[in-house]
Amino acid sequence: MIDEYLWGSVDRISPEAPVPVVAIDKESQTLGGAGNVINNLTAMGASVFAIGTAGTGKAGRMVLDKLADLGVETDGIVSEPDRPTTRKTRVIASNQQVLRIDKEIKRKITTSTLEKLMAIIENRIGDVDVIIISDYDKGLVTKELVAQTVALARARGVLTLADPKSLDFFKYARVSVLTPNKKEAGLAVNMDIVTEEDLFLAGKKIMAQAGLEKLLITCGNEGMVLFEKGKSPHVIASKARQVFDVSGAGDTVISLLGLGLAAGLPFRDAAMVANAAAGIVVAKVGTATSSIEELRQSLEG
Repeated sequence: MIDEYLWGSVDRISPEAPVPVVAIDKESQTLGGAGNVINNLTAMGASVFAIGTAGTGKAGRMVLDKLADLGVETDGIVSEPDRPTTRKTRVIASNQQVLRIDKEIKRKITTSTLEKLMAIIENRIGDVDVIIISDYDKGLVTKELVAQTVALARARGVLTLADPKSLDFFKYARVSVLTPNKKEAGLAVNMDIVTEEDLFLAGKKIMAQAGLEKLLITCGNEGMVLFEKGKSPHVIASKARQVFDVSGAGDTVISLLGLGLAAGLPFRDAAMVANAAAGIVVAKVGTATSSIEELRQSLEG
């Protein structure tokens, strides 16, 4: 995806309708969706191979150019006829988002595209330490794609992490780690999560539902809770000092968690690092990343 930002100011209300008139001062475009996961990984020095879809128009070319600028291989990105690149345009006035416009198509990928992607994954799986499945529910991450990817990864001893958008968590069966937020977790098991006890029960249900060994539920400014099979839930308090924009925080969590696990950290230590990085990015406007130095300072603090 492309995340586009239109930055401006407001000094009057439109005479045509009771809405603010934003005078645009500048524009910026960044990688969104799984591209933001890649941004977070490369910011930490990781080597990334991108797999997914992108259109052939201006936004699609922008995706490939921005990935190339990061030194990311793009041979794993395929295009489908009539599937444009998802583009999210946010209008920001005085550091506050006033409007978002989405251009996208959400139908499932074709059988041909699935076969192409799986051939790429099978060919490259021996070169990787971890596979991160960033699901934005746009039609790419199907149940078939997840099942086949997880089967290949388990056969090779490769970790799989998934950030879910689908409310059917059976779709992510047997991934190494699933990382929903509290709202997604509640909807997946049809629960209103109000208390810590509710959260622990929801986590237990999700673990059983998806056949998981590990689960991480992010809880915004309340931090995160880790679930491991056979162990009591473990709460990690938030590291955020101030919150300007939560967009992309989940991308940061799964990126740093995956990178930590790939580097050999225990689950709780990797989650602590991911939590610290998330606390840094929510203090920035727009989809953002943490630098190595910012993360080091946060962990030392």
